Amino acid sequence: MNTEDTEPMLRRTMTNRRVVSLRERLLRAGATVAYLAPQDVNNPSYFDDHVDAAVRAFQQQRGLIVDGLVGPETDRALNEAQYALGDRPLYLDEGRPLRGDDVTMLQHNLSRLGFYYGHLNGVFGSSTHHAVTELQESLGLSPSGVVGRETIASLARINRNITSSKAFSLRDYHRLERATSALRGRSIVLVPSRDTGQQSPASAPGDFLDRADAITRDVAVRASELLHEIGAEPAVVHPDPAPHARRGHAVRTVASATEATTGQPESVVVTLHCDWNSSPAAAGMSSYYWGEQDRSEIYSPIGERAAVLVLKELVARTGALDLGTHARQWDVLRGTDAPTIWLDLGYLSNPGDRTALADPEHRNHLAEAIVFGLQRMYLLADDDLPTGTMRLDDVAGFNGT
Repeated sequence: MNTEDTEPMLRRTMTNRRVVSLRERLLRAGATVAYLAPQDVNNPSYFDDHVDAAVRAFQQQRGLIVDGLVGPETDRALNEAQYALGDRPLYLDEGRPLRGDDVTMLQHNLSRLGFYYGHLNGVFGSSTHHAVTELQESLGLSPSGVVGRETIASLARINRNITSSKAFSLRDYHRLERATSALRGRSIVLVPSRDTGQQSPASAPGDFLDRADAITRDVAVRASELLHEIGAEPAVVHPDPAPHARRGHAVRTVASATEATTGQPESVVVTLHCDWNSSPAAAGMSSYYWGEQDRSEIYSPIGERAAVLVLKELVARTGALDLGTHARQWDVLRGTDAPTIWLDLGYLSNPGDRTALADPEHRNHLAEAIVFGLQRMYLLADDDLPTGTMRLDDVAGFNGT
């Protein structure tokens, strides 16, 4: 049984034996907060202010939601941060793939040498294995696919010759260059909030996830209908694999975004969310893509472009406050080979946003904005239309329908 499903999230003021391990993992991940080490405090199992500060600093550094809560995503990121390249042998285990910062660093080096063109997702999968064997063959090593001392030593010798070519993002740029202007035939996966693993904010009421899921699922279905009408191949992630009929159109459902994008490198994944804040004044919409939080690296150029254009359309067509487009390294953004964006459609804690999201007409505008933003992503400059002016007839024309 997965302990994530049975053990509660760790948070400030809790006393739990797992806090002792949390302190040690934070230290190994590079935390420098005073009175963090178990031996420096009277009760190392107590989640005090020092642990809270270290968790928040780690979340900020990793581009996670900074809430001080150690839930599944923060816990997973901490586990990955325990390893530097060379701490352990790396190899392909298809049953339980190795994850960690050491794998990310390996992928980074391989990509800059031109052997690896996948996402820097920190998961030692088949593409990383093939890149390692190619590297080993080129260096005259046994092509075992196992990254041990000999392979790491060889990487270290040539490391000074590695330059930052950003090879990991070239695939996305090439896809955009080769893309036609049509959404017809393109796989678009829409993921309602509950199916992204979104957690309920600490200040949110108990029914927050249910309300957010109902809203985002309705928007996903409406966007799916529009995409289906222009000949795209949309799918909505839903725990029930049976098709869901709506207005005469059977909405195709899939169990997960990973399942839907396997073997579909041209897919785009759109995850939909509602937000909550302890202050009812917080309002607006935002979008996210996979990259370094300081924007020094964009790991998914298609994701970044989609996040920017879809948010512009959302804001223009609803009048919502624009909270900007941001780079993050959340698992949901880097977990598939397909470009993925995260859309926050508004705050259920804000009276104005909450009223708007409850309105079916508003949700229809959100669905249209998603389609228009995705369409604009593939248009040449001469064909593009100003933000907020594209119509469904225009989209039909671009797709020959």
